[in-house]
Amino acid sequence: MTRLRGFAVTVFFLGAGNCVAADNVADRVKAVVDAAIQPVMQEHAIPGMAVAVTLNGEQFYFNYGVASKESGQQVTDDTIFEIGSVSKTFTATLATYAQESKTLSLSDHASQYLPSLRGSRFDRISLLDLGTYTAGGLPLQFPDHVDSHEKMIAYYNTWQPTYAAGTHRLYSNPSIGLLGFLTAKSMSEPFDDLMEKKLFPMLGLKQSYIRVPQDQMSHYAYGYNKEDKPIRVGPGVLDAEAYGVKSSSSDMLHFVEVNMQAADLDEPLQRAVVATHKGYYRVGDMTQGLGWEFYPYPIALDRLIAGNSSKMILEANEVTRLNPALPPQGNVLVNKTGSTSGFGTYVAFVPAKGIGIVMLANKNYPIPSRVKAAHQVLAALDAQIGLSAR
Repeated sequence: MTRLRGFAVTVFFLGAGNCVAADNVADRVKAVVDAAIQPVMQEHAIPGMAVAVTLNGEQFYFNYGVASKESGQQVTDDTIFEIGSVSKTFTATLATYAQESKTLSLSDHASQYLPSLRGSRFDRISLLDLGTYTAGGLPLQFPDHVDSHEKMIAYYNTWQPTYAAGTHRLYSNPSIGLLGFLTAKSMSEPFDDLMEKKLFPMLGLKQSYIRVPQDQMSHYAYGYNKEDKPIRVGPGVLDAEAYGVKSSSSDMLHFVEVNMQAADLDEPLQRAVVATHKGYYRVGDMTQGLGWEFYPYPIALDRLIAGNSSKMILEANEVTRLNPALPPQGNVLVNKTGSTSGFGTYVAFVPAKGIGIVMLANKNYPIPSRVKAAHQVLAALDAQIGLSAR
């Protein structure tokens, strides 16, 4: 199924003397997306995918396969997928909104917001360190024995950094997860409620959840694990803060558009969204923002894959601190990957070009394949359709 929503532009100019009707543009976009996505689905036996593209605010939806192999239910742009670590971009937005609301400052030390951490290493680790994975070596995941709030606090209290804060980046759920937890403490409400009752509605999202309600469960896809068994994410410590959002392609595409142009939001939220696009550290070609990661545009495929590689995810990388922080840039490729055991997500957009893509799949397939497909689509749209920023 392909759906074009809200197309107000009659023609696009592809070159001197050439113009293409809107219907033909939709056909061209479909051809580009099909050429990138269908081989990936076949290669990795992905049951279903929802792909959404924005071109200067015009929305295209492409749905492939099934949300459930057992029922045969088809994927639509209302199908709810687990977005994994793309959730971190929402956690970051909540934190910057809290800063705009004066309930916290990202420069504050983490223990300021949780008395039980006072006297620990978090007396000298800032909220910004947590949000940029530069606290000093917090691991990718909690150890297996950390399975409760009490054990989480005990873990943080005894944790010893490997590096000085702000010198190395080690991608970490316990790091940005703690930022989300402390943000909620500063706002005196549970994190889940802040997301579902405050942030999502303020962003204009209508089908995004931490806890999928019963009346939406029929839209919630099943993921498929390595054994091709149906699976959905289970509970975990700081799961909501680090990887717990479930959303649809229509909501996620709206979120991309908000990140490219936040003018329709309330002013504090506008500033909060923009603040997640500041650059704090550089690692190779990648600049670390809050939740989002940035690359100079255009960026060669091999360099974009390197920035999303296992080395960047699993190893500590020495960083160059940007002081002052780099202001939000337009001519960059902004991206974030996300995975759970049964789902794989990739989101990428180029503000200066007004182009973006959301790829939601109910299988955790290799990240290089996601990046390659998205890069192929964005490059083709930029080159062939000749869109430029408005």
